[in-house]
Amino acid sequence: MDDLWYSEYHTKSVRFSIQIRQQLHFEKSNYQTISVFDSVEFGRFLTLDGVMMLTEHDEFIYHEMIVHPAMAVNPEIKSVLVIGAGDGGVAREIAKYSQIENVDLIEIDERVIEVCKEYLPKTACGFEDPRVHVRIQDGLKFVRRIENTYDLIIVDSTDPFGPGEVLFTKEFYGHCFHALKENGILINQHESPFYPEDARAASSAHRCISQVFPVSEVFQAHIPTYPSGHWLFGFASKKLHPTANLQDEHWNQLGIETRYYNTQLHRGAFCLPNYVKEILNHA
Repeated sequence: MDDLWYSEYHTKSVRFSIQIRQQLHFEKSNYQTISVFDSVEFGRFLTLDGVMMLTEHDEFIYHEMIVHPAMAVNPEIKSVLVIGAGDGGVAREIAKYSQIENVDLIEIDERVIEVCKEYLPKTACGFEDPRVHVRIQDGLKFVRRIENTYDLIIVDSTDPFGPGEVLFTKEFYGHCFHALKENGILINQHESPFYPEDARAASSAHRCISQVFPVSEVFQAHIPTYPSGHWLFGFASKKLHPTANLQDEHWNQLGIETRYYNTQLHRGAFCLPNYVKEILNHA
């Protein structure tokens, strides 16, 4: 086997490398550079502009944690807006719930969806559910004109630069607030708290969301291939609290199959290390 490696700089002095068998795909779309690799340890993985988005072997952690916490807090969720998530993993997890009636998935780059359908079927299978309706357009522009429509909004964005930058602004979160119903929940990927540059992005996102939503909490997960492995998510709502309103028994009775998420972990995920609390408090 050739000694081929993919490397990504997490900081100027920290680099993450994994051995690959080959590069399966490369293109420059109208928005970003899209690549797919086949690795020895993590299976196939997707990168956008050189940043790893998901791998076949650990994507289940990210996708379960960005979907199931909200579903366990509000069992009445029926209408969902997903912004980003062109790999299909979020749609796959949402589709596990029979009560879901409609999922509008807004992705700005159609080529991400097409590439994932071809090379990453384990996540792209989410697009096969008839309740999932894909719209190719800008997420900010879409949510601007929506009011009191969705029970849940999931923002599965890239990092806060390039196409995903506008999805980390107070303006965007304000539009999300108006697009949600009374018991509506917003979940977003919140970056890592560990390296200083990532921590600033996490702090900024928390500050913007807290200025808009009465309830704004942060929870965590361990994702091996993401910078530092320590990743945050945001839980915001108009009235529902992520632990006080957790419907443990109801969710467990559903029998949803997961590999990472459970309701005990749900409560623990909101118990944050002191260094993360300090970052968020400074926000």
